[in-house]
Amino acid sequence: MASKLSREVDLGKEPIGSLLFTLAVPAITSQVVNVLYNMVDRMYIGHIEGVGATALTGVGVAFPIIMIISAFAALMGMGGAPRASILMGKKNNEGAEQILGNCFSALFLTSIVLTIVVLVFQEPLLMLFGASSNTIGYAKDYMSIYALGTIFVQMTLGLNNFISAQGFSKISMLTVIIGAVTNIVLDPIFIFGFHMGVSGAALATIISQAVSAVWAIRFLSGKTTVLKLRKKNFRIQPSVLLPCIALGIAPFIMQATESILTLCFNSSLLKYGGDLAVGAMTILSSVMQFAMLPLQGLTQGGQPIISYNYGANNAERVKKAFKLMLTCCLIYSAALWALIELFPGMFVAIFTNDPELTELTTWALRIYMAGLVVFGAQIGCQQTFIAFGNSKISAFLAMFRKIIVLIPLIYILPIFMEDNVLAVFLAEPIADIIAVLTTVTLFSIYFKKLLRSMRDQDKEKNHNLDD
Repeated sequence: MASKLSREVDLGKEPIGSLLFTLAVPAITSQVVNVLYNMVDRMYIGHIEGVGATALTGVGVAFPIIMIISAFAALMGMGGAPRASILMGKKNNEGAEQILGNCFSALFLTSIVLTIVVLVFQEPLLMLFGASSNTIGYAKDYMSIYALGTIFVQMTLGLNNFISAQGFSKISMLTVIIGAVTNIVLDPIFIFGFHMGVSGAALATIISQAVSAVWAIRFLSGKTTVLKLRKKNFRIQPSVLLPCIALGIAPFIMQATESILTLCFNSSLLKYGGDLAVGAMTILSSVMQFAMLPLQGLTQGGQPIISYNYGANNAERVKKAFKLMLTCCLIYSAALWALIELFPGMFVAIFTNDPELTELTTWALRIYMAGLVVFGAQIGCQQTFIAFGNSKISAFLAMFRKIIVLIPLIYILPIFMEDNVLAVFLAEPIADIIAVLTTVTLFSIYFKKLLRSMRDQDKEKNHNLDD
């Protein structure tokens, strides 16, 4: 089946528009479907009779730990894949395979360490992220099972980046779809059929991730793939792995700091609004996740094109690919913003039917997502820095929005505003707008210099050939 669906696209020659469409649509589909893992869990959990709202809040406080686990997959996968694409653009497939093998080993070792840490320290970690005496039981039920599937999460999320980086967009999409469909089928069976509740949701998730992991490893070990998993590349070489980790720090920070943000939001909201406000934040973070992942899918589709042509020193294709990707990102973020502002209740109803929680969340969603209208520019520019292999600026931008701007605002704004809960939610759009202005300014300066340098190199190369 894989051979029928797989077709390596020519990243250096095919028209940019059709190429971006070919790569981005499966990537977006993958990201949207990927969010279903947690969203479907929350949808079913939120509707458990009698305890749905409390159980949903419990799983919500487990989410930061899940994000940290996913962030380590991004450290290796999203750090290694762009470097592999750049080397493929330079016709160095052997070097790209070394990156794949080293990242595979790093993902395996990381998963073992994470599993042990989470199982040993889960209760203090969950309390740290906002669990209360009412919700800690549900949080532990979910996390104790989810932690056992850490290795599958690492392999699925990390390795799928290398499938996308080669241009095998449909295979990459299927990695996610197979797992998500399995999860959707198993969730109601375990939660309601076997009366396992929250534990059933976690079990369904790790089984589905295991299925996805097997699919990804089989493809990267097969005949169709360009970059193949080979035992000789499994021995970790610092000279190969460390540059990947350096580039992966930015997406790692982007995902891992979501946990710190959740801690800050939940601690502040627990203080001013109690468990109900924390429950609302669980739903808000789910909607934000839905908003972000299609944007990441767009940039994931654009990344191999930009990285490959950057490696091949083709300035015009780099420029054209970025402009088209940025336009698509902005159109999407503006359209979704309009839907959320006009019909917030439609999004909230997916997660809860509790009247009190619905009322608070519907009000909060409009405020929390107000900055989404321009956020496409943030993701488009930030991810393009990663496509160029620029780890320093991308890492700074990832830290700037959340650590430097957003977290202080969460605690400062309630001091100056009478409505403390409103102040906490308002921190998000203010930080988003500041981040967009900063990122776009830095990127404009950097991009102009980069294109000029690439064109100068091309002129010099042609001049030498003429001589």
